[in-house]
Amino acid sequence: MQLLWLIRHGETAWSRSGQHTGRTDISLTPRGVMQAEMLGRRIATKPFASVFTSPLARARETCRLAGHLATAQPDEDLLEWDYGAFEGRTTPEIQKEFPGWNIWTGSVPGGETPEQVGARVDRFIARASGADGDVAAFAHGHLLRILAARWLKLPAVGGRYLALDTASLSKLGYERGLPVVRSWNESYDLVEAP
Repeated sequence: MQLLWLIRHGETAWSRSGQHTGRTDISLTPRGVMQAEMLGRRIATKPFASVFTSPLARARETCRLAGHLATAQPDEDLLEWDYGAFEGRTTPEIQKEFPGWNIWTGSVPGGETPEQVGARVDRFIARASGADGDVAAFAHGHLLRILAARWLKLPAVGGRYLALDTASLSKLGYERGLPVVRSWNESYDLVEAP
C-alpha cells in the first residue's frame, strides 16, 4: 500500500447535535449528502487498489456519492466505536451523571474500550497493507482517529489529539519507511448550514 485514504462520512443529525453515534444506523442529512457529493468531485476518478467501507448507511452512502461503492468491500472492523449505554447521548448529558467524563478516558458501560477499537483497526491496517496501490477507507470519526493513532504506533487513546470533521479526507503514508500523516482533516464542506 502506498497511501491509506481515510474518508469520514458526511453530516448526520446526530453528528450535527454532538450525539454519540456508534452502531445506530442513521442516514446523512441533506447537508451531509451535499458534503459527500463535493468530496466525490475530489476523489471520484481516483483509482484505488482497494476500497473499504463501514457497513453502516452513513459511510456507505458517502462512499456511493463519492463514486466508489461499486468496488467497495464492507468491513465490520470499520464500524464506529460501540458506545454502549452512551449511544445517542452527548458528552454534556453524560457529564451530568459522570462529572469530567470523556470518551477517551472514561468507561463506556456495555460498549467498547479504546483498546478494543484499536484491535479492530489493527486488523484492518494489516489487511489493507497488502494492497498494491492506494487504499480508501470510508468510516467514522472516532474510529478513523484511532486508526490514525495506531498507524503511527501510538496507543488508541492518542486519537483524542486528531480532530476530524464530517466529509473530511486524510492520508496516511510513509516517509523513509516510517508511518506518517501525509495530510489531515481536509474539509469538503463548503455548504452553509441551513
